Amino acid sequence: MQKPPLLPEETLIRVLRIARFDGLGALILGTLFALMAAAAQEVPFAVIGLLAAGAGAVELHGVSLLREGEPRGMRWLIASQPFLLVIIWSYCGLRLMHFEMPPLTDNLSQLAALSADQWGMTVDQYFRTLNTITVAVLAVFALCYQASMTIYYLRRRAPVARALANDTSTDV
Repeated sequence: MQKPPLLPEETLIRVLRIARFDGLGALILGTLFALMAAAAQEVPFAVIGLLAAGAGAVELHGVSLLREGEPRGMRWLIASQPFLLVIIWSYCGLRLMHFEMPPLTDNLSQLAALSADQWGMTVDQYFRTLNTITVAVLAVFALCYQASMTIYYLRRRAPVARALANDTSTDV
């Protein structure tokens, strides 16, 4: 037997909870990355961190609008997802363009040399390949996550609009 669909009010509560968590996560992580990049004097990466924090703020603005009974808050939630995806992909592009060898201790240098030899590469090529693989995994994960969140919000527009039309005072 199939479960009945959630009531619009319950859908609104879940959307607000998830969007708040997601928005705060982007805001906090973006801010932390911006501060770390600024401390390392890496201006492009600091800007990327600030933009990611801004994407979190966009999502939190959507939450605020929904709490005030404004259905247009859903547009802010939806728009924040591709915005953050573009920012993450920009970070990935910068990481590929501005590769830096990690500092190696003697033991790590020997281990890296052995691993690189097994693959028929130099140590520099080995770390560049690891960097490329890591960036590719991040880019694919970001695409999947941000697309899932966008679809989640898109599918809940109508129930949220009904919930807001029924009761404009939402205290979550």
